Amino acid sequence: MVMHGTAPPNPPLPRPLLAGLPRRLAAIVYDSLLLTGVLFVASALALGLAAALLGSEALKFHNPLAGNPFFSTYLLLVCFFFYGGFWTCGGQTLGMRAWRLRVQRRDGRGIGWWQALLRFLIAGLWLVPVAYLHRVFGVSVGLSLAAGLGCLLLLLALRLPDRGSETELVLLPKS
Repeated sequence: MVMHGTAPPNPPLPRPLLAGLPRRLAAIVYDSLLLTGVLFVASALALGLAAALLGSEALKFHNPLAGNPFFSTYLLLVCFFFYGGFWTCGGQTLGMRAWRLRVQRRDGRGIGWWQALLRFLIAGLWLVPVAYLHRVFGVSVGLSLAAGLGCLLLLLALRLPDRGSETELVLLPKS
């Protein structure tokens, strides 16, 4: 029996599907290609600034950017703002959009910069073996890269960036 003036209760919205590992990896590969181009442009800008400040003749004898911690920090910030900007403004990088993925809070709202920073730092842990196994322990580049990729798979399979930042990567329906 339905009373006049009252609406039937709304059924709860279905829970979005969490993104699977193959889609996550595909989006990472896509975004890595885009980020490589962004890093080339960022490096060219830094090199141009160094040439303007020091003169192009000085650059022929010594590259002031090689091994420079400020340059490394600059590139790390470029990477963070690449991902963080996409994640906080729409929840999707271009690779995520191509694979119909979206990062969001567990309640479905968009994420903030703090959550983006946590995701970025936790997701970047796979680079530790890549960067340091070879330098510190003398392990071959191939083996250190394999260890890093193994760490990446483990991070993604356990959804550690999602858990650590209290976010989720969901699969969007086909439009």
